[in-house]
Amino acid sequence: MNMRFRGAVLVWAAVGALLPVGYSRAQVVKRAPQSDVLQQLGLAIPMRDGIRLAADLYLPHAGGRYGTILIRTPYNRKAGALGTYQFFTQRGYAVLMEDVRGRYASQGIFGPTEQEGPDSSDTIDWIAGQPWSNGRVGMAGSSYLGMVQWWAAVQDNPHLVAISPMCSGDDEYLDRFYSTGGALKLGHRLLWLAQNLTPPSHVRPVFAGYIWHLPERTADVAALGEALPLWRAALDHPSYDSYWRPFSLRDQLKRVGIPVLSLGGWFDNYAESDLDAFSRLAKRHDHVETWIGPWAHNPGLKFASRDFGSQAAIPIRLKQAEWFDRWMKGETNEADEENGPALHIFVMGPNAWREEHEWPLARTRYTPLYLSSKGHANSAEGDGGLGWLPVRRSQPDTFTYDPRFPAPTMGGAICCDPKLLPPGPLDQSPVEQRQDVLVYTSAPLSEDTEVTGPVRAVLYVATSANDTDFTAKLVDVARDGRPTIVTDGIQRLRYRLSLDRPIFVKRNTPYQISIDAGVTSYVFPAGHRIRLEISSSNFPRFDRNLNSAEAVADETKIVKAKQTIFHEKGYPSEVILPIIPAKNSGAKVNGRPEESRHGES
Repeated sequence: MNMRFRGAVLVWAAVGALLPVGYSRAQVVKRAPQSDVLQQLGLAIPMRDGIRLAADLYLPHAGGRYGTILIRTPYNRKAGALGTYQFFTQRGYAVLMEDVRGRYASQGIFGPTEQEGPDSSDTIDWIAGQPWSNGRVGMAGSSYLGMVQWWAAVQDNPHLVAISPMCSGDDEYLDRFYSTGGALKLGHRLLWLAQNLTPPSHVRPVFAGYIWHLPERTADVAALGEALPLWRAALDHPSYDSYWRPFSLRDQLKRVGIPVLSLGGWFDNYAESDLDAFSRLAKRHDHVETWIGPWAHNPGLKFASRDFGSQAAIPIRLKQAEWFDRWMKGETNEADEENGPALHIFVMGPNAWREEHEWPLARTRYTPLYLSSKGHANSAEGDGGLGWLPVRRSQPDTFTYDPRFPAPTMGGAICCDPKLLPPGPLDQSPVEQRQDVLVYTSAPLSEDTEVTGPVRAVLYVATSANDTDFTAKLVDVARDGRPTIVTDGIQRLRYRLSLDRPIFVKRNTPYQISIDAGVTSYVFPAGHRIRLEISSSNFPRFDRNLNSAEAVADETKIVKAKQTIFHEKGYPSEVILPIIPAKNSGAKVNGRPEESRHGES
């Protein structure tokens, strides 16, 4: 028995919550208070290699055979938040809550995500062989609990009938460690590791105590008190190389043949990948339905800065139960008989749901807004502009990026602790006061403008370093001048051509770069202005580029970099908006014909 498992057993034995799995196969069987639900606690479910995983079972009634909803978690199956899954027992399902390998009362070592597939399949086979099971299994859960469902689905287990992952993504590199531009998701990753893998004997330090640590390679010691192989391996592979391929579900999604109900949020770290999974599945089969709401990683989180109305909240457990009823019990209605994949997106502004059937939307008009200035776009007090037509003459803008004083993260699509990294549509006024933030703003819009899809900034840049970062942030400026983040992204220059292999730049030489600035569905109201912020840091959401050509994980020397943005003839820097034409709009955007030179999806 490994030490981590032994510690977990002792903790649970001390509070009397669970019999020590591995020492005995005894079960605690009792009825829940004031309920007919039958509980079987402390189950020890055998895996293919002899390891046993701890689980609790909840049956609607004694006797009978039931379809089972399986929830597999690394966050403790006894946690109070998981109790909401017992809603399914009220719908006539058995519910099995299981600690994943190496977590809490389960044996083994908590390791690579790919082990979740075989472990899920072993658990499903065990369920199907029980006298209370009808052999049909569904899975539900969010975040890591959603990710394990994807890994289970690609195992092609005949007993797994349907899944409902939420805020889970489909790629380990792009979701949990690095951005689409190659920058490390420092705050998210270190915070998760510290909160979940810190040894009981170590006092967890404050967040600010480890996110500034250099070199990044040993930040695990600063955060957890010990070296963590998971962290070290990820930093050994900052490029999307062969190390990451086995951990990606994207290419394996073609093996998913069961119905999928997925959910995600515009202000969640996993939104792009949740939509990617929908797109891949929608091209293959009809039984996929996705909901993307104005939510953070926790859909129940309320943003202090913005209320998206009563329609924003949907009964998630009920929708999941209806999904399982359809595919596990054969209960259908007329709406269920409609063919084709369904994508339900919440359009922010009108604050309403709309059903689509592909992503990105086929009717999208990719429309550029061009940057311009007189060379002084620094801060919101500068002279940066955004226009629907390119300019012939425009002075380049410059700023100094000092990694010692990075631009702070303020909202956006962030995971996972809202107290330390608040997500959502936050006011950007403090960031826009900085001289190392370039601000480009359009004239007031003459009509409502819907932006739904992937946002991209194509910039012509130069730097005094051989490597640095550039960030792009799309902002809505209200009539009163308040700037609110819509979506954003970052690009590490060494990965401007490909995430597979770094190629450094020549100093003070112009390069074209493309920044993936995230996904959204947002209506800029008439009278509002569209704004683009450009800088070189967004910390601690992303790690600081120290402006070195050395391995980022091992660098400690901090160097300032002079950054330049060009936006004149021959260097048409622009933000490309996925604009959705309004019905009966005459195919114009704010009084001018829509651009289509960037092509349609």
